[in-house]
Amino acid sequence: MKKITLILLFFTIFANAQTNNYQVGDVVDDFTVTDTEGNEYNLYSLIAEGKYVWLDFFFVDCVPCQGSAPTFNEFFDKYGCNGGDVFAISINNGNDNNARVRQYEIDHGGPFNHAPAVSNEGGGPAVDNNFGVNAYPTFCLIGPGNKMLNRDIWPLNGIETFENTFPAGFDPEVIQCSLGVSNATAFDFNIYPSISNGNVNINLPSNMESSVAIFNTLGQQVFQNNYSERNINLILQLAQGVYIVKVSASDSSVNKRIIIK
Repeated sequence: MKKITLILLFFTIFANAQTNNYQVGDVVDDFTVTDTEGNEYNLYSLIAEGKYVWLDFFFVDCVPCQGSAPTFNEFFDKYGCNGGDVFAISINNGNDNNARVRQYEIDHGGPFNHAPAVSNEGGGPAVDNNFGVNAYPTFCLIGPGNKMLNRDIWPLNGIETFENTFPAGFDPEVIQCSLGVSNATAFDFNIYPSISNGNVNINLPSNMESSVAIFNTLGQQVFQNNYSERNINLILQLAQGVYIVKVSASDSSVNKRIIIK
């Protein structure tokens, strides 16, 4: 009997993921959170800007959360890294601090630009409690009028699951991320190590005039410099997290991801 009870409990925890304190059509409470990189977000301000907001409630040791994280990040990446009308953000349930959430993204976030994530240091637990989340992952959608449009986006069958929640008349532009990629076949570069404390090397095909810019996951530029040599060494003083390195040369640009630990 105990075995059956445990199986049923497990099924309940992961099958009934939803926001229990809000029904579809309810106006949700406002909140302000700070992600692991120190960026602040206010829900009502985002909605006022015309954005639709997808929330991902998770915790680090949640195996289904680990499995769904790349899909959520792919969705975030496809529609412009929060630079367009789609806004995606992950909210921790309160179990995990900034360091654990950063490592979670490194380990499970997938090969895409990663949506901003809020730990228990940035206000995640208050939002989780306010929405009444008790199963993970839970994905929901907030739209115009600060109303709950979808309280249970599940199961995930690729990013199409999120796209299927687009309301009638909402047709967001597919953006090659707000960080931008253009004419990527004109040249390429090598960057190593991809995970470092900030000492990064860039190798170009030959000596050429180039511009190196680095962006955080919010699309904010945190570094920029121009170079004329083939081999470039960067000693970066950046917070832990995921960054995009954009090298522009020969009227084209290429983006690659690095992780600062």
